[in-house]
Amino acid sequence: MKKALVCGAGGFIGGHLVNRLKAEGYWVRGVDIKENEYDNNNADEFILGDLRDPNVANAVVTADLDEIYQLAADMGGAGFVFTGTNDAAIMHNSVLCNLNILEAAKNEGVRRVFYSSSACMYPEYNQLDPDNPKCSEDSAYPAAPDSEYGWEKLFSERLFLAYQKNHGIEARIARFHNIFGPQGTWDGGREKAPAAVCRKVALANDGESIEIWGDGLQTRSFLIVDECVEGIRRLMNSEFSEPVNLGSEEMISLNDFAKMVIDISGKNLTINNIPGPLGVRGRNSDNRLIQEKLGWAPSTPLRAGVEKTYDWISEQIQQKQLKSSLVEM
Repeated sequence: MKKALVCGAGGFIGGHLVNRLKAEGYWVRGVDIKENEYDNNNADEFILGDLRDPNVANAVVTADLDEIYQLAADMGGAGFVFTGTNDAAIMHNSVLCNLNILEAAKNEGVRRVFYSSSACMYPEYNQLDPDNPKCSEDSAYPAAPDSEYGWEKLFSERLFLAYQKNHGIEARIARFHNIFGPQGTWDGGREKAPAAVCRKVALANDGESIEIWGDGLQTRSFLIVDECVEGIRRLMNSEFSEPVNLGSEEMISLNDFAKMVIDISGKNLTINNIPGPLGVRGRNSDNRLIQEKLGWAPSTPLRAGVEKTYDWISEQIQQKQLKSSLVEM
């Protein structure tokens, strides 16, 4: 039986990854600073701990592990990343987690380590045109991410590759493009655009409007979490050791995404574009390299993932409202 450590197992993608590994017959240890908020935690052993502390990293990284999945990071959506008020925490906290896990892996002889990077590390100058963004893996340099979050991801990629070069770590690095789906954060300020839009639509009544930051013409691609986990596992089972995009190539504007969610809801709503944190004007995954190296690329239609996510968020809102009404009684 293979053994794996999932760092960030209390989070959205980490919880889904634990489930996938368990389904494949792995023994799984999870670690996170918090419990999974939706009880999506089926790890054989879950350790509540802060990976910024090297003692915690040393405790969870043991020589009997076959694989480590490092997803633990300080992150959130545009409202968290692009305001500038969280920059120091984002860089400090995430880098410490990466440093501690890598050093512990080196010391314990655990070779294969996955790192979850982000498309936010791509240069802003290649993403000014919402209709023609350039996000091929070889476009990363000259470096010019649009946020400190992106700079941290770029530095940490190089950190993992340096440990690969100097210490025999077999790094596997995926640059995530906007992962979404059920059991992800949907309110509280750290939610990403798909969950935020689904929440706004689910809460709105016929005839009302929902707010979209900016002019809504900024473009993105969104990847359902099931495909993300599939890509992680395929990458870990491959011999490809350079950073690779993990995202959908189905690019859409934020306004059109909101219209899709409204259509799924069956409601009669309008869109109100307001000032707000934006990030780059355009971003889309370029899947040529992952197709070449893994013989696979994500293919689930965006609408199918959004339908599943909207239904789940609507259910969460209903449960929350029911609990609130029972407390008031």
